[in-house]
Amino acid sequence: MESDVVVVGGGLAGLVAASELVRLGKSVTVVDQEGGQSLGGQAFWSFGGLFLVDSPEQRFMGIKDSHELAWQDWVGTAGFDRDEDAWPRKWAEAYVEFASGEKRAWLHSLGVRFFPVVGWAERGGYTAQGHGNSVPRFHITWGTGPGIIAPFVREVEQAAKDGRLKLRFRHRVDRLDMTDGRVTGVSGTLLSPDESARGVSTSREALGEFSISAGAVLVASGGIGGNFDLVRANWPERLGKAPSRLISGVPAHVDGRMLGIAEDAGADLINRDRMWHYTEGIENWDPIWPHHGIRILPGPSSLWLDATGKRLPAPYFPGFDTLGTLEHIMTTGHEYTWFVLTQKILEKEFALSGSEQNPDLTGKDVKLLLKRVLPGAPGPVEAFKKHGADFAVAETLPELVAKMNAITGEGLLEYETVRAAVEARDAEMGNKFTKDLQVTALRGARNYRGDKLIRVASPHRLLDPKAGPLIGVRLNLLTRKTLGGLHTDLDGRVLKADGTPLPGLFAAGEAAGFGGGGMHGYRSLEGTFLGGCLFSGRQAARGAAK
Repeated sequence: MESDVVVVGGGLAGLVAASELVRLGKSVTVVDQEGGQSLGGQAFWSFGGLFLVDSPEQRFMGIKDSHELAWQDWVGTAGFDRDEDAWPRKWAEAYVEFASGEKRAWLHSLGVRFFPVVGWAERGGYTAQGHGNSVPRFHITWGTGPGIIAPFVREVEQAAKDGRLKLRFRHRVDRLDMTDGRVTGVSGTLLSPDESARGVSTSREALGEFSISAGAVLVASGGIGGNFDLVRANWPERLGKAPSRLISGVPAHVDGRMLGIAEDAGADLINRDRMWHYTEGIENWDPIWPHHGIRILPGPSSLWLDATGKRLPAPYFPGFDTLGTLEHIMTTGHEYTWFVLTQKILEKEFALSGSEQNPDLTGKDVKLLLKRVLPGAPGPVEAFKKHGADFAVAETLPELVAKMNAITGEGLLEYETVRAAVEARDAEMGNKFTKDLQVTALRGARNYRGDKLIRVASPHRLLDPKAGPLIGVRLNLLTRKTLGGLHTDLDGRVLKADGTPLPGLFAAGEAAGFGGGGMHGYRSLEGTFLGGCLFSGRQAARGAAK
């Protein structure tokens, strides 16, 4: 037996699991089909947002939060309604307890720090028992994605130097080895060395085969977001016909292969139709991986129009209900939408998801960060405005509509339809009263000083020349997270279809639906993906160590 545990996948969940196993005195081998330059996986590219409850940062910003309120929001968002949701619900309960308790102190002890202004993601727009965060809970890691993986990368690399852990890169697992019904190791293909930059698609040239025996195998291989064929095959009927055009928020190696391999070995794969894709994707003008897209993290002021120029109905406003908006878009007969906004809104409200799009936060550059409160858009945002294929800029609305139509080449936008939507919205800005729920929401958002300071522009008319120029942004569907996955109990043991554990097999992170096979249910409150990798990686490691 080469190691007590083989961890499949060197992303965040795998790193957490490996470091925890070493801490518990176990020998570990980490295998990954990518090279060492990709250690940390998809989490490296993230904005580093974490869901925390009743944190010092929240209290500093005047936010009153509690475990009870967070659980109310989680249940209203998840919508658990299936027999197989029993373990996912237990994982959700344990995770909200973790996020309300030791999570921040544990991360702080590892050197992780947070940006003091807490973000308000997934604002909902329904009743108190419906989807969404009642209060801001999105804590941005100081250092973004690289900052959250850093302590675990250090621990794993130090353990490798000390001989307590083996790192096996360019090892692609093709099967789980079984002995008398128990998983006893992994076998697969040795891939040729490839020193391509992180995120770039690597060679699949085979050099030979390998086999590693172990007391247990822990699958932390991620989801399916980079595999459009799997995304479409699992696309839920409730969201309409699967899109013909997608862009990708994750590298190509997020391919979902290990889910099928584990299922072939007898693992139960549940909630495969639950997924989390964004509606505000823009094509990266400087791509790293195939079909590379970036998500706009929008404030609440932009006017959201469908492909024909009709305004999206309430509460499908920017940043309120990702999947509700996606479901509506798929009923329109078109797979893209538009933001119409002003330069003033762009400067205050447009943030781009991803570590590489936020050099101030990622690089922990205070001087650069302070520029966010000064006039002008952040550099990466202005770069997209200048170079991005989805951006149109004009001084007048007729000119803007013409440029927007030129982007698609379809000519679906009628000027009069767009003009009517813009002018009707602008007419609601004349006094403090309104029947427009989006206007009410953006005014209410500015009651939170974090939004007023750096996130929500002062209310104004879109056609106010002082706020210009006008900007139109085509929004594409962007693949990202897999909400379903390998069915696990609270020890991370992978279950078979009959509900009993498959001996020797554990799972964590996105491969396990971030816990249980889908602890988010149908929807996410955001900041819970990295957090789910942290929590499930540690839990599964402790389970395997038993």
